[in-house]
Amino acid sequence: MISITYAAQKHFAKLLNNQKPGTQIRVFVINYGTPNAECGVSYCPPDAVEITDTELKFDTISIYVDKFSAPYLKDAEIDFVTDQLGSELTLKAPNTKMRQISDDAPLIERVRYMLQSQINPQLAVHHGQVTLIKITDDMLAILQFSGSCNGCSMVSYTLKESIEKKMLEKFPELKGVRDLTEHQHGKHSYY
Repeated sequence: MISITYAAQKHFAKLLNNQKPGTQIRVFVINYGTPNAECGVSYCPPDAVEITDTELKFDTISIYVDKFSAPYLKDAEIDFVTDQLGSELTLKAPNTKMRQISDDAPLIERVRYMLQSQINPQLAVHHGQVTLIKITDDMLAILQFSGSCNGCSMVSYTLKESIEKKMLEKFPELKGVRDLTEHQHGKHSYY
C-alpha cells in the first residue's frame, strides 16, 4: 500500500523518540476522491489506534492507516530527501483524488477515472475541468466543460487534439468524443 524509504523511516524513528512511548505514525487522506484531496502525516498515540485501522510494519516504526483512506493510498511513497538546501519529507499518493479502478471495471467508470486522474489535472492549471455526461449507444463519449474551459477559444482544439486522441488510444471501443457544453465566452474563460 505505502512504500517508505529507509531515510524516511529513520526520520520518523528520530521524531518518535521525543513522543509518548508506543506512539507511531498515521498517514491519512482528507477530502479523498475529490479534486481537493490531500495527504497528511501525524503522530498516532496508542489510544488513537482504531480496530479498523491497517497497521503497516516497517523496520523501526509502524504506520497506521484508517479504513477510509486506505484505498486512496495505494501506490503511495514517502521519502526523506536531503540536499544542499536542506531536508524535506515528501509524500506522493497518485490515487488520492480518485480511487484506482480495475481494468475490468465498466467502460464509463474507466473513462471517468481517466478524465479525473489524467485530463483534469492538466485542465486545472488553467482553472478548467471536463466531466463525462454519458457514453451513447453508438460509443460516443459526451463531455461537458466547466470553469475556464467554458468559452475558451482553444476548447475545440483541446477536445480533438488532446482529450479525444488520448481517450481513443486508451479506449479503442469508443468512436469519438463530443462536447455538450453551451459555451459562453466571458471573464471566466481562459482565452
